[in-house]
Amino acid sequence: MRLFRKPRNRVAVVMIEGIIADSDGFSAGRAKVLSALKEAERRQSRAVVLRVNSPGGSVAACQEIFAGVSRLKEKGIAVVASMGDVAASGGVYVSMAADEVFANPGTVTGSIGVIIRSSDLSHLYGKVGVSPKVIKSGPHKDMLATYRSFSKDEEELLQNVIDDTHSQFVDAVASSRKKPATEISSIADGRIMTGRQALELGLIDALGDLDSAVNRAASLAGITGKPQVVLIQQRKGLMQRILGPFRGYGQRAAVGGGLSGIPLWLLPTF
Repeated sequence: MRLFRKPRNRVAVVMIEGIIADSDGFSAGRAKVLSALKEAERRQSRAVVLRVNSPGGSVAACQEIFAGVSRLKEKGIAVVASMGDVAASGGVYVSMAADEVFANPGTVTGSIGVIIRSSDLSHLYGKVGVSPKVIKSGPHKDMLATYRSFSKDEEELLQNVIDDTHSQFVDAVASSRKKPATEISSIADGRIMTGRQALELGLIDALGDLDSAVNRAASLAGITGKPQVVLIQQRKGLMQRILGPFRGYGQRAAVGGGLSGIPLWLLPTF
């Protein structure tokens, strides 16, 4: 009978790599990550390590992954986040859902902030003879269009959206780290920091590599002896398998673009 007994020392490692978004075209697509979390639970893992290597992502996708991790914790599964090369902005957000957060001393993290990007190409359109004609249901429906600049009212409207979303981000970090929101706000200005600086500021719990995070997760779960580590592979559909290599080039370019302004919590399609 012992041959068929489920192991009770299992620690699942779930990878969150690349831009976090609601699209399965990204490695860290919301559905993929949530599916991996459910698979870790299905395999009766006593603890989960989130290996986060991400420059950020879309707001709602990060919030849904945060909620998915929180549900695991409610079921008694210990969760530790392990930050890799980069765990910034949305990467910070999803890490905050864990019981504890580890980072390497040189991990690039922080960048707590929100951004909407748009380009005013109206002068270029004029030079090449492009004259957009728009029919819209309201004055603000095309406020992020490239063929015109923002109005003052639209700048204020967008700033209010940014401020409210940023407040949600700060509140989530403050609650997770058990710190006053005012303390988190003082460093939530988009700045990046190293893992060692993040530890000094109380944004993470300890410095350590993936193995350190696995051992800590095992300890939190009450596992004695050497834990059985399983890597939860995210399933890919047929088109993803066919187009996988080409998607990789596109995503690396997207990540590179995010890093050019230092990774931020991105709003989708903006």
